[in-house]
Formats: sequence, structure tokens, C-alpha cells
Amino acid sequence: MVVRPFHLAWNAVAPQGRVNRLVDQVRAMDMRTARTELALVFHDFESRHWQTHQIFMQRYEEIEAQLELDGRRIREEKKLLIGAYFCHEYSFAAAALMNPSVTIHPDQNELPEGAVRIVLSLRAVGEGHISSIVFREGVVLPGRQFELTPQPHCMTAANTVNPVANRNDGAVTVHRHPDSSLSGTVIFPVTEVQRNGLEDLRLTRFNGGCLEEEWVGTYTAYSGRDIRSELLRTSDFVKFELVSITGSAGRDKGMALFPKCDDGRYRMIGRHDGQNLYLMESDVITHWDGGVPLLSPRFPWELIQIGNCGPPIEIDEGWLLLTHGVGAMRKYSIGAVLLDKDDPSKILGRTSQPILSAADEDREGYVPNVVYSCGGMRVGEDIFLPYGVADSSVAFAFVAIQDVLGEM
Repeated sequence: MVVRPFHLAWNAVAPQGRVNRLVDQVRAMDMRTARTELALVFHDFESRHWQTHQIFMQRYEEIEAQLELDGRRIREEKKLLIGAYFCHEYSFAAAALMNPSVTIHPDQNELPEGAVRIVLSLRAVGEGHISSIVFREGVVLPGRQFELTPQPHCMTAANTVNPVANRNDGAVTVHRHPDSSLSGTVIFPVTEVQRNGLEDLRLTRFNGGCLEEEWVGTYTAYSGRDIRSELLRTSDFVKFELVSITGSAGRDKGMALFPKCDDGRYRMIGRHDGQNLYLMESDVITHWDGGVPLLSPRFPWELIQIGNCGPPIEIDEGWLLLTHGVGAMRKYSIGAVLLDKDDPSKILGRTSQPILSAADEDREGYVPNVVYSCGGMRVGEDIFLPYGVADSSVAFAFVAIQDVLGEM
């Protein structure tokens, strides 16, 4: 759980009047009542969340600026109580946890030989079916072992939001709380076009020459009515830039960025028509149009539709693209395609059977018969692949690269 701002606008026709009324009622309380109510709030919630005092005060300051209050005339206890009335506790993964991606961590210090530190991103779904982005750090160890950093008891939302300077495309930055770990951070929707969710982040380290090394992920912003693709960009996992993707392809879901560029041009895998995969190129990382057909459903396990399972993974033989297919009874499976390293429009191989499919306990959950990944990574001679299980939990697989190629 996290403490989040509570907005009366969610349930009101005239929210501003309700905000004013609530603030006026707290200001009109006698101090004994205000202190008693504030003590009760801290008794109920201070042990469940850290820095509750700071969160309430920050929320009050937002309300003060909104209503142009004279804070000098309000006692601190009432400021804190006003802040508490405009916050709520939110269980960000109460409904579902799913669709993970994994990438290399920027900190590779103090590890045993052969170990790799990782960042796992996940889609968490809470009350109102609102999706957010959460992270878990961990280490992949030799011998197909891995350890995840325990999730802290106290989670914090990346709430500090700033427009990106010198930009007019609505890009914003959100900041991790300075005292919070990455594994204890939640990124919630912060703009109107994201209002109902940040879905299916496909995160990868981009170090291909067009940019300084950074981590870039595509995700779907959902307003409750419309969708569009956006980019998350970060160089340190402390400050995150959220920016919309323009162009005709930006209206679609499931885009996956190649982790390097070629001759100054970026490449992307996308699905314009909800059924087939396309290869796109652009000289601007935030603008995508057109593309050429790359892959269509062929085998029984993918006849309804296919999509990507994250950014292509560079291996010696080419680009390994993990795919998902949907077959009879809307059962999801994961397969793989090998693309030419110099010309990814050329398909060098394709698995005719899934490398992973929903079976046994993997079939049961919030959305049954689904296995789904938003990205794996190469670790030695294996692909380390986190995947969602029926939109209810996350499991992990190690798949030998040569075994996958042998199935093509």
C-alpha cells in the first residue's frame, strides 16, 4: 500500500465547492477536536507508512496553492489534518500483478563473479482497475539462480511532477522520493491521458550510439477512453521522463524499441492492426509512422493474433524477438523469431511450437490461460525471462539460447 492524493473530483459534479467546504469545516474546528482527530489519524496510519507527517503537509501545501489560502493563519495541526482529508491509502496491486520486463541494473558493483544485477518492472493493478508501474531489484547468479531484493514494507509514490523544460508536448518528469529505494517506488498516472493506467512497460537499456546510455521503455497510457503509446526515459532510476509518442503508430499498443540505433535511425516493433507485427524506423525516438509488415499468424497457437514480448535481444546470431501468440480459447503462448542483425526485416528463423505455454497452475488467475512477458534479457548463454501468470503473479524461466535456435 501507499498513501496517495485523494481527489474529490473523482466523485463530484462540482468538486471545487466540496474542496472549499471541507477546508472551511476543518478550519472551523476547535483546536481540541482537531488535535484529537489528527491523533486518531496518526494512530491508525503512522505505523503503516513512513513520513506520514511530511506527506500530509505536502498535500496541504497543494491544497493551499489551489485555494490561495493564507497559511499563516492556519495552525500546523489543522494543516496536517487538511492534508490527511485529501489523502487516502491505496493498494496498488490488489487486483493484479503482471506483464514484467527485465533489464540490466545501472549498478554492477560488488557482485560475485558471473552475477548480474537486474531491474524488474511490473504492471500493478489496483482499485478501479488503475495500472501503475512498480520495480524490483535483484541479482541473477551463476547456475540459473536469482534473488530479488525484498519489497519494503513502506512504499512511496513518485509524486513530484514537473513539466520538461522547453517542451510543448506534455512531457513530464516524476521523481523517486530521495529516501525511497527503487524496489519501494510506485509510478502512478500523473496526466489526463494516463488517468486510468500506465500499462505494460517494455524496458531496455539503450546504449547504441544515438543517445547517451539510458534506459528507455514503451508503455500504453490509458485515459479510460483512449490509448496512446508513451516513452519512459531515465538515466539513473531516480528521475523519470514520461513523454508521448507522436505519429500514426503512437495510437497503438505493444510497441518495443530496439536497444540500439543504426546510422542514426531508431527501430521499433509494433502492431498497428491488432493482429500482425510491423517493423518501423524513425530518426526521432518519439515519432513513429508506417512501417513494413514483419510477421503474421501462421501456426495454430497464434492464429488469433501475435505480438511482441519485449524489445529484441541481441545475440551472436542476430536479433532474438520473443513473441506472444493467442490461440483457441484465448490461450496465450510465447514463441521466438530470429531477425537478421543488419537488416531486421529479414526473418532467419521462427519457432513453430511455443517455447512457453499456459499449463497446470499457470492457467488459473485473474485472466486465465495467459502467460505474458514484456521483456527478457540475455544472461550468459541463457535468456532470463520473467512472465506474468494469468495476470495474477509473476514467474521466471531460464531458456538456453541454443535450444531456442534449435527449435527454428
